[in-house]
Amino acid sequence: MTRSLDLPAAEVTIPLRAVTGNPDLALDVVGETVRPGALDAPVRWAHVSELGDPAPYLLGAELLLTAGVNLPGEPRDVERYVRRLAESGITALGFGITPSVHETLPEPLRRACARHGLPLLVVPVRTPFLAISRAVSVALTEAGQREQRRIAVAREALTRAAGGGLGELTGALATRLRGWVAMVGADDVPAAAHDAPSPLPDEVRELLATLRAGTGIRSATTELATGGYVVAQPVYPQATASHLVVCGRADRFDGADRAILAVGAALLGLAGRSGSDTAALGAAATGLLLGRSAPADVATALAGTDRPRLVAGIAHRRGPDEVAARPDWLRARLDTPLVQVLPGPRFLAIVGAGPDLAALERLREHGWLAVGGSPVAADRLRDAVAETEVLLDRAGSLGRPVLAGSGPLDFDALLDPDAARGFADRVLAPLTGLDRAQGRELVTTLRTWLACHGGWDRAAAGLGVHRNSVRHRIGQIERVLGVDLADPEVRMRLWFALRWVG
Repeated sequence: MTRSLDLPAAEVTIPLRAVTGNPDLALDVVGETVRPGALDAPVRWAHVSELGDPAPYLLGAELLLTAGVNLPGEPRDVERYVRRLAESGITALGFGITPSVHETLPEPLRRACARHGLPLLVVPVRTPFLAISRAVSVALTEAGQREQRRIAVAREALTRAAGGGLGELTGALATRLRGWVAMVGADDVPAAAHDAPSPLPDEVRELLATLRAGTGIRSATTELATGGYVVAQPVYPQATASHLVVCGRADRFDGADRAILAVGAALLGLAGRSGSDTAALGAAATGLLLGRSAPADVATALAGTDRPRLVAGIAHRRGPDEVAARPDWLRARLDTPLVQVLPGPRFLAIVGAGPDLAALERLREHGWLAVGGSPVAADRLRDAVAETEVLLDRAGSLGRPVLAGSGPLDFDALLDPDAARGFADRVLAPLTGLDRAQGRELVTTLRTWLACHGGWDRAAAGLGVHRNSVRHRIGQIERVLGVDLADPEVRMRLWFALRWVG
């Protein structure tokens, strides 16, 4: 089995037979140098070189043309010349018969090309190299136009098929690529497939493992020992996702094929994510409405962990634009279907593994000031709302996102959450009681005032009241709790309690 990374999907090539079969060029193919399938090998340019060793200056897939001006005289040197060309990856060597240099094809060159399987073309005297270069250029232009038309038609067909789900999309992709297609997960078990072998051949599994382990690799191809070719790439938008799309068929994949596969991979990622989200949300809502699922179990299933994190955001400066304020935009950025957009605007989201501070910074660039709470048991998500409110006040004071547990001074891991919550509820019970009974907003005032470092004007602006109202409420809080808020130790303990209050 041979394995190679693909050329870029945008690379336009023509098969070697498109050059050898051009009657205007009258090229003579030396039969013993052409191995099976060699005439289908790609050519991306024709290049003339009379260097003694042009290999360091070649990119691969060229048709190299030479009149043998500097062809070595010794057979062993000719052998090295051909070996270096074959190793450089050229598709074929065109030797021009030039009476002043070589009146016939040198036998050492013929024998060396045959040994190394490098197709050798004899260019007659009447065919100038410029004519070959021009013919290759014209053929590449026509091939590029055909590929663009084919890609456009395939893109339209695949987009229509995406509305029918993974099965219909996989079948349409297989039709467009004239082969079999499978979308496989981390365990190489197909999540969707059309005419794919089951199980996948060991060689394909090796290719998938190589693709997953690589860095920067976006597409790779394997030639099977039993015949045929396989190409694979990650399913997008999860560029580093566990899911890969793999396609196999009897003949090679060209640039248009890889471009169509890239379109299919993107649509498979979107259709798979949308379909799984919709199905999971539908099942969760049904279970909750019928009383057969507990909220904690639903949160665990949808977030993918039994300790999800609550993320909250408020408008920052001018706020999000119309697109960034949409739930689907936030769902894509936070990688969760559990997003609620509220008036303000503000949002709440339940996430699994993420986000990190960099992701929250990207939200700020789009008008959201966001915070991430500590991971909590799924049945305590309601209590986590209080923490995000404290974090939002802190983020507003700092003017930047805040993520619990990300700083060097965070000590949540040292605490028993139940004990901390019990302390907070006990300390703040007098205030929460008055807020519920008389609507005084003392807890909110205390949180905002502490977040503003005791600044009366800033706290008043944050609460939307007069600074004298803030002074009056803070005085009430001191009397009700029996504390002196001028004491930094008291402020620290109350801030801690606000962080954990139920």
